Amino acid sequence: MEASLKFFLAGAFTSGVLLYGMALLYGLTGSTNLGEISRYLSSQDLSGSPVLMLAMVMLVAGFGFKIAAVPFHMWVPDVYEGAPTSVTAFLSTGSKAAGFAAVLRVFFSGLEVLKPQWIVLLWVLSALTMILGNVVAVAQSNIKRMLAYSSVAHAGYVLMGFAVGNERGLSAVLFYTLVYVFMTLGAFSMVILICRRGHRGDQIEDFKGMARSNPVAAFVFVLFLLSLGGIPPTAGFVGKLYLFAAAIEEKFYWLALIGVVTSAISIYYYFKVAMVMYMQGEGGAREISLSPALLSALGIMVLGTLLVGIYPGPFLEVARSSVFPLIGF
Repeated sequence: MEASLKFFLAGAFTSGVLLYGMALLYGLTGSTNLGEISRYLSSQDLSGSPVLMLAMVMLVAGFGFKIAAVPFHMWVPDVYEGAPTSVTAFLSTGSKAAGFAAVLRVFFSGLEVLKPQWIVLLWVLSALTMILGNVVAVAQSNIKRMLAYSSVAHAGYVLMGFAVGNERGLSAVLFYTLVYVFMTLGAFSMVILICRRGHRGDQIEDFKGMARSNPVAAFVFVLFLLSLGGIPPTAGFVGKLYLFAAAIEEKFYWLALIGVVTSAISIYYYFKVAMVMYMQGEGGAREISLSPALLSALGIMVLGTLLVGIYPGPFLEVARSSVFPLIGF
């Protein structure tokens, strides 16, 4: 109840902020069409308009809530912990991927003329989101809250690509979004599998000895955790490598350095789960029942995580070719 109320109130407030920003943009340009908005702003010298700046800030705040960027992330850990794990999996992947797509469309199609201004905002949001998400995740003892802050941190990595703002950065955003869906949905699917029917709770300590009782499940879970941490040869490694390379190419050295350091921090809390499963407790035998739907989902996530990590070329090419059609050019 607390989680649902927090999500409802925060969502209603930020939706109002987002709508007000859209209303200001409409009042200034006289259109809701992104192409027409872009043409109007390009033909007028409105770069210093207070109304336009306020609209841009409100749009950043509204979309920041949708993608769980700092400081608009406060709802995430409570909602992820309180919601059923299947709902949490959807919130962490489906709705967040839609938020990334919306940011891409609105800012790179409609507000391209303001790029020097909003790139600074996205740079700061990216850095803060990567730092806070990874640092706070270290202190979590609940697996869902840990994955919640991990999800926040990964939003920061995606924002790095937006801050870069060129073709390589945007294709890295699309590629990393695909990678993120595979590994995050896979991790939450494992939580659904392991924690249901009273087998284990959702505290990290409850996973003691899982490698002895269910070695296959433990191995698959560790595979997703390795990908989330960016360890080769998983998809997460290639996704982060592509994002960091795009940032370095654009001379965003500090942002790339923050990304590398925070990724190193994330290894600690991901490996903490692996250590509990493999090195602690005896783990009495417990049966894990797999439904056909969950087995199919896990199979797809494992295949995607490994295939994209080992053979990323075709996926990178699709990401590159999809950038300009997606933003309307």
